[in-house]
Amino acid sequence: MEAPTTEQVIADRRHMARALKLADYGRFTADPNPRVGCVIVRDGREVGAGLHWKAGEVHAEVNALQAAGEAVQGATAYVTLEPCSHQGRTPPCTDALIRAGVARVVIAMLDPNPQVCGGGIDALQAAGIRVDSGVLEAEARALNPGFVQRMEQGRPWVRVKLAASLDGRTAMASGESQWITGEAARRDVQLWRARAGAIVTGSGTVVGDDPRLNVRMKPFDLAAHAGFPDDPRYHDLPTRQPLRVILDARLRTPPGSQILRDGPVWILTSPDVVGSPAADALRGKGAEVRAVPLAEESAEGGLDLGAVLTELGRAEVNELHVESGPGLAGALARGGWVDEWLIYQAPLLMGSSARPLVEWPLARMAERAELEVIDTRWVGDTLRLLARPRS
Repeated sequence: MEAPTTEQVIADRRHMARALKLADYGRFTADPNPRVGCVIVRDGREVGAGLHWKAGEVHAEVNALQAAGEAVQGATAYVTLEPCSHQGRTPPCTDALIRAGVARVVIAMLDPNPQVCGGGIDALQAAGIRVDSGVLEAEARALNPGFVQRMEQGRPWVRVKLAASLDGRTAMASGESQWITGEAARRDVQLWRARAGAIVTGSGTVVGDDPRLNVRMKPFDLAAHAGFPDDPRYHDLPTRQPLRVILDARLRTPPGSQILRDGPVWILTSPDVVGSPAADALRGKGAEVRAVPLAEESAEGGLDLGAVLTELGRAEVNELHVESGPGLAGALARGGWVDEWLIYQAPLLMGSSARPLVEWPLARMAERAELEVIDTRWVGDTLRLLARPRS
């Protein structure tokens, strides 16, 4: 097989960048499926494009092929993720590409799903289609951090959201915390909730703040705030409410809590209370109460967070959005479970008696946790930081 020319490499990267941009338009709707985009190019010109909008609907390749029509014959398909070769909620995309008569398929990354990985490429090549892979692979992986991690490690990508003052405080000593950030920052949080498969909090937050932790914006509003083009599909699709998960080892959650009103809720608790009257009362309000082992090393009798994440991985949760107090945030940090920190820092001081960002007693500088800031931006008068643990 001839190596691609410099001109071809440049063209491949340009068309794949377009496919990646399309894939991102499914940020709030495609879950639990990965975000995937596809562009069909013939004689250097785009003749069709599509993305995967919603689980259970056709994939990006089929949408792009339908847009291209007869122009697909002999064309090149650029796909951000290896086309599926197995029967899932929809038929295999490899079959659709083969039937359409494409001559070449360019793939950003292999599908980490063991049911697919490499199988899609094999099926295309067996049909005589040239396949090139690895074009903008890093960008493709970054587009679906949760899906990739769930397939490779069996657990979701954990993003912890915290709102703090300039002196790193998240609530007054009394627990009062409304509001540290302004309206613009709270609206921005809606976009992060909407992309998540589940939102997790602790029972202390439920008891103290009685939050709803739901998505309050319609898909077209989310798309507009994200800077996506206005597409009729955003107006057709309903708001997808992520699964809300309460970690509550002692079943302190009041049956009248607001969080129980909107969409599915799991309450993860210890095995010895999962069949108690308190559990039955919560089930009567629509919650699903599940048992999770207690952490052996926890002096407070907390849940095994590794088991929690495994349970959520089995439930096809890709990105896990955590909104909690410093206790749960600290426990996740101490266990090495945090993949990303989303911190909104407001221009105010709350004093030394206020509650800290995380409960994580460290005695020496050598114990400090180093973070790499990957994005900073102003949201209204609040500084938003996105940071990840340094390897």
